[in-house]
Amino acid sequence: MKTVEVKNLVKSYGKLDAVKDISFSTEQGEIFGLIGPNGAGKTTTLRVIATLLQITSGTINVLGIDVKEHPDQIRKYISYLPEDAGAYKNLTGRQYLQFMANFFTHDNIKHIVERGIIIADLDDRIDDKIDTYSKGMKRRLLVGRALMNEPKLTILDEPTSGLDVRNAQEIRGIIKETAKNGTTVLLSSHNMLEVEFLCDRIALISDGKIVEEGKPNDLKQKYQAVNIEEVFMKVVQ
Repeated sequence: MKTVEVKNLVKSYGKLDAVKDISFSTEQGEIFGLIGPNGAGKTTTLRVIATLLQITSGTINVLGIDVKEHPDQIRKYISYLPEDAGAYKNLTGRQYLQFMANFFTHDNIKHIVERGIIIADLDDRIDDKIDTYSKGMKRRLLVGRALMNEPKLTILDEPTSGLDVRNAQEIRGIIKETAKNGTTVLLSSHNMLEVEFLCDRIALISDGKIVEEGKPNDLKQKYQAVNIEEVFMKVVQ
């Protein structure tokens, strides 16, 4: 069974089509990237899959469940981390994870929180207030929150946006390890170099449409390009 199946997805805001007839699918344990510039439709697509926006037309199935018909059921199996996610600054990192764990389940809270702490990897700073954290530390805490319940599908919108090189590398390592453990990762990024390291397959999006899809190395060979950015430029020219 495919983790995500998107068929002919359209998402409109009035007369504006933000997403225009997009189709793609993902396999279990795969890291699949939606790649393109800001405003291309990546975030809108992720939010529809995460059940936060309603479909205008088309269908989406997550783990064989129809997103439009059974959004509550799907939310049990997924986690979503938006680019602009925040955390409660007056809580400690540990308190924040404990608070958020209650939204997932009322069983095994301690195990879930400990997993989040391990993923965040903040050492003794986990018991400091979030208000004292750097941007990179906050993002690692939020990634820990997104992954601590071992979701079947995790949706990450620009997971390393605004981070320095070291913190970005650490987040990418966490994402890689998560996929190895069987979680499907669906992410968006405008960082073309990042996706070459992270993604098993990618879909290039421009103006709300998928213009090309495949494995990064296959696409580079197909377009005789040095990197994915060059592929993108050749596809949309």
